Amino acid sequence: MAKNLYVGNLSYDTTEATLSELFGAFGEVTSINVITDRMTGRAKGFAFVEMADDSAAREAVSKLNGQVVDARTIRVEEARPRRPRGDFSGGRDRY
Repeated sequence: MAKNLYVGNLSYDTTEATLSELFGAFGEVTSINVITDRMTGRAKGFAFVEMADDSAAREAVSKLNGQVVDARTIRVEEARPRRPRGDFSGGRDRY
């Protein structure tokens, strides 16, 4: 089953190709999504990497978390599930 990983503290210059090479050393990478600002198109400094195999994803987390990439110490961990969009109350009731 595919495993989605959060990669944080990225340099604004880190590309999908860089991440593909980095994570590809541990197993098959099925997708990479470098998050960008909608207005400027500039990277926001984090990305999501989806790996095909759970064991490869666990190995990538253990080996890459805390490593220096493009002069930044990156943070790699399992991505949390997305919250539903449109709920701006922060979980509180309206009244």
